[in-house]
Amino acid sequence: MSNTRLPVCYLSHGGGPWPWMPDSAAQYAPLDASLKSLRARVEGQVRAVLLVTAHWEAGVFGFSGAEKPGMIYDYGGFPPHTYEITYAAPGKPDLARQAAQLVAAGGLQAGIDPARGFDHGTFSVMQALWPEANMPLVQMSIRHDYDPAAHLAAGRLLAPLRDERVLILGSGLSYHNLRMLNPAGHDPSHQFDGWLQDTLLHSAPDERDQRLTAWEQAPSARIAHPREDHLLPLMVAAGAAGDDAPEMIYHEDAFMGVAASSFGWGMPAG
Repeated sequence: MSNTRLPVCYLSHGGGPWPWMPDSAAQYAPLDASLKSLRARVEGQVRAVLLVTAHWEAGVFGFSGAEKPGMIYDYGGFPPHTYEITYAAPGKPDLARQAAQLVAAGGLQAGIDPARGFDHGTFSVMQALWPEANMPLVQMSIRHDYDPAAHLAAGRLLAPLRDERVLILGSGLSYHNLRMLNPAGHDPSHQFDGWLQDTLLHSAPDERDQRLTAWEQAPSARIAHPREDHLLPLMVAAGAAGDDAPEMIYHEDAFMGVAASSFGWGMPAG
């Protein structure tokens, strides 16, 4: 791969603290394999990760500024040991400041949260990617007004970080209706996933961004995402992708009964 530009990805992050749940290993094997493949494709090229998490909403685009972030156990009903796990990756305050400055320089408000810990949208995929927990990591919030155009714009402003060996990851879930995360969600999830694949894989960048801005017009859009918190990290990733070639890097037809996908842009050969 090029030494000057890293890919950017949107990842479906699965449920809760799944990497710490051996009983779920078979269920999560395809997702785990896709994340390990991503690690292999960028091995030795990444100096830090900027991860946009669906589980942090703020009034402005926020960036985690702690040197040693703590843990946020933002889930319920999981085994007791999953409320004691740690993912001890270092923060990177200088990257948080740089990212906030890039966003603010483009006319969008941004801030730094010096106390923000890692939520499961972050530590679930990062445990699969870097179980050594040695990769410097900064979280980015979504904005609670859920404006897709603003999230696309933020991604465009952050794109220069890709040329500085920063891996930008959006972490959400391509289908996120917890009441229909079962066979009842099969048809609507496939309808929305088909639109998502067509939009991301087969549309020119300008058309892609237009379609993402009007995502509510997609088939079964509001069934797939009653709240679009898990979709907005995709907007940031797509904004940062620019004109780079897209690739579907993970897909299941029946993840808990529904279709789920992850995508990358500018991916090195696998």
